[in-house]
Amino acid sequence: MSSACGESLLASWSQVSDPRGCKGRRHTLAAMLTAVVSALLCGNRGYQAIVEWLHDLPVDVWHWMGYTRRPPKEDCFRDLLSRLDPESLEAVLRGWISEVLELEVTDEDLAAVSIDGKTLCGTLRKHQRAVHLLAAVDHQTGCVLSQCRVDAKTNEHKAALELLKEMVLEGQVVVGDAMFCQRDLCEEIVDSGGDYLFPVKENQPGLLREIKQELATDSVAFSPLRTTPA
Repeated sequence: MSSACGESLLASWSQVSDPRGCKGRRHTLAAMLTAVVSALLCGNRGYQAIVEWLHDLPVDVWHWMGYTRRPPKEDCFRDLLSRLDPESLEAVLRGWISEVLELEVTDEDLAAVSIDGKTLCGTLRKHQRAVHLLAAVDHQTGCVLSQCRVDAKTNEHKAALELLKEMVLEGQVVVGDAMFCQRDLCEEIVDSGGDYLFPVKENQPGLLREIKQELATDSVAFSPLRTTPA
């Protein structure tokens, strides 16, 4: 992480409310959250991995993060993250990631963003569906730019419409699977200044048939179906 990115991350935590009481608070919120984000960016997953990575760092890095004493163990991180407002935390991280991308990505780069949904393991409850999230991921950095929960009464297509409305799509190419090949979703992306790349499959039989017919004609400029020169 560059110095400028690190300093902007530290400054961004002032926008997040600390859910802990003043009594017994031994470490600043900025130090705790910076450690979590930095550990995740270095490929550490889970509380134990984050703590082990953090405790292996030099003391001067602890001081840079904001620790004035030895960093805490995993229970402290678990308690903090379970009490934080997820929407507030996500909004701050989204703003920071956007700032970092503007610093590191040039105008000549193709900024691709994938949208995909995943069901979270361990979230299935009796008489309730497991938690299903839809996320937008930047190809270059692997960072999640935005995410939302897919309500049980809707689907990823409808959730994607709301997700993309919160994002800056100018100069972005949105990539996804065939379920996102929908007229309203494509129009939302184009109207917001972006582009899209979605495959067409059997869920759009009419469109798929028309594409196959068009590519099979002799007048088409290029057809991947041709096996011999025109």
